[in-house]
Amino acid sequence: QLQLVESGGGLVQPGGSLRLSCAASRFSLDYYAIGWFRQAPGKEREGVSCISSESDSTKYADSVKGRFTISRDNAKNTVYLQMNSLKPEDTAIYYCAATAFRYDRGLDPHEYNYWGQGTQVTVSS
Repeated sequence: QLQLVESGGGLVQPGGSLRLSCAASRFSLDYYAIGWFRQAPGKEREGVSCISSESDSTKYADSVKGRFTISRDNAKNTVYLQMNSLKPEDTAIYYCAATAFRYDRGLDPHEYNYWGQGTQVTVSS
């Protein structure tokens, strides 16, 4: 079964940057569309960004457009989320998820089958 592991979270000041990584093991990510999601305390899980298996399609939530960038390096079996100009409201646990589909699957978490354990991002001064 595909296993995903997120890393790169941490504490950062408002306006700062972090780069999250989602590394896969056991199987190649070449044929999987990937999504990044986040969940803040007391809130539902929400989609942040997604990317198709060949990087030819990406989507972003309105709240992160222009600040976050998703990318992937299939040779390294890793997907990234570059987060710039971070705001306190970006504080959440961030999860990556995968689905065996060529095209991006959008920002609905129900479209994804495999999930990582999450990494905490805290934006605070």
